[in-house]
Amino acid sequence: MVDIPACDQPDEKRTHARFAQFNSAFEAGGAACSIRTVEKLTGIRVDHHLIVDFSGFKRLVNAVGGVEMCLKEPVDDDDAHLKLPAGRQVLHGEQALGYVRARYSIGDGSDTERIGRQQEFMGSLVKKVQSNGVLLNPAKLYPVLNAATSSLTTDPGLDSLKDLYALVRGVRDIPREKIRFLTVPRQPYTYNKNRDELVQPDADRLFRQLRLDRPVPVAHTVTASTDGDQKAGNLSPYQGTTAARGICE
Repeated sequence: MVDIPACDQPDEKRTHARFAQFNSAFEAGGAACSIRTVEKLTGIRVDHHLIVDFSGFKRLVNAVGGVEMCLKEPVDDDDAHLKLPAGRQVLHGEQALGYVRARYSIGDGSDTERIGRQQEFMGSLVKKVQSNGVLLNPAKLYPVLNAATSSLTTDPGLDSLKDLYALVRGVRDIPREKIRFLTVPRQPYTYNKNRDELVQPDADRLFRQLRLDRPVPVAHTVTASTDGDQKAGNLSPYQGTTAARGICE
């Protein structure tokens, strides 16, 4: 639940500012409204954006040769068209899409739990791309970038192979442990337990670290921190993962 500003719609109408679920910003006003919502929420300017649909996601995963994941238990989900055994396995297009979309058959069935699983998938994807030389080999990188430009909706600053290649060159040498995926501190919404709200002042502390380009520690399992730790300058970890984490850990 967040404050969503007034946004222009494709039909030239304008929505009213409101307090609502974050994903309704995209539904009402597309990428522009989502970006304005993020900027209002965090105080962080969004310079570029990419939108990937289901077909584009499958093409990108196939372009890198699949992504390895580790399932603690077998999955049988009719809604996600997914049936997988437990253990290590490489997921390709349709399977990968089913895995990151699956909800009721894995974990506690919540959207927030699914976000954590998607973060682990993205970490494994980064590891795969770095380990097989894709980022350093133009012959391997071109099919991936070509899949991206034909599968994604981007802003004008990322709409060509040249633009995406420049982005890749800028991030390819970042150590895996520095590539972090995390979830903003949250708790059940006071007036509807099926929704989430931000935990303050923890969320604002996170946004401030990002605005100032300071390190943000993450941990797969996070224990409650104390105000004393925060005041002493020891920022407690946020729930998340890194691209360095083993998939079966």
